[in-house]
Amino acid sequence: MTIVGRSDERETIPPSVVVNIDDVGMCHGANQAYLELRRLGAVDSGSVMVPCPWFLEIAEAGVLEPGLNLGIHLTLTSEKRHYRWRPLTKATAASGLTDRYGFMWQSVAELRRYAHPDAVEAEMRAQVETFLAAGLTPSHIDGHMGGVFSPEFVDRYVALCLEFDLPALFPATIAAYGPKHNLGEVDQDSYTNGADRLIAAGGILACRALETPWHRREPAPDRYRNLYEQIGPGLNFLCLHANAVGEIEAIEPDTAQIRIEEFELLKDPTFRSWADSLPVRRGSLRELMAADRPGSQ
Repeated sequence: MTIVGRSDERETIPPSVVVNIDDVGMCHGANQAYLELRRLGAVDSGSVMVPCPWFLEIAEAGVLEPGLNLGIHLTLTSEKRHYRWRPLTKATAASGLTDRYGFMWQSVAELRRYAHPDAVEAEMRAQVETFLAAGLTPSHIDGHMGGVFSPEFVDRYVALCLEFDLPALFPATIAAYGPKHNLGEVDQDSYTNGADRLIAAGGILACRALETPWHRREPAPDRYRNLYEQIGPGLNFLCLHANAVGEIEAIEPDTAQIRIEEFELLKDPTFRSWADSLPVRRGSLRELMAADRPGSQ
């Protein structure tokens, strides 16, 4: 993040943090968790999966409550075993967007191997347009499982963000992007052009995109205190995955409890009080970007 001023002034500016819940709209429990956490002020925004079955529920809530700060979680993969979704576009076999059953690929590796960039761009555009047509104003845009940050598609992602003037999650370095493990082998050079274009348009790069700790080796309070303690100078984006009990245990049996524990912890008054005491600036990506524009103070 570029901040104009003397060095001693820069040192006094606290880190900026977006506490964001991914996978909103995936299922009813994801929507339940997000609505409760956002209304409590425990989180700042939520990334919505437009092709998923419960998109309409969260879209209706977003129209009634603009302060919910809903963003677009561009979705190019469908990773569950039995609970799957399809592209919004009428994807043909030649598009490479789908498996033999017509569902999106389960991994980013398959997406990168088979999907045509033009088809990916068309699908991303359809998701943005559907979100906007629902009457929602995006707080930001990012990507499910990091698919949009595949070297084959990242410039299309940036072009779409600029075309629609959307606050975009974009890591300053791919090493700083928590979900990078989904991408396989990537080179930092693939991101230079996109980063430069976003900065030139007034965007802010994320110094860190921190992800849900996908393990239960320590109690949940310890896991998330450790996560929050990784927050550093500049813009930090927390990619969390809270979910209420219900369908998630059948949808994602191996990691459902992690999502449920995250939800319970984020709404816990003791943890919320500790998180609120941290010396950081909180808000949605749109709010933080607006606050950092010259003349906004």
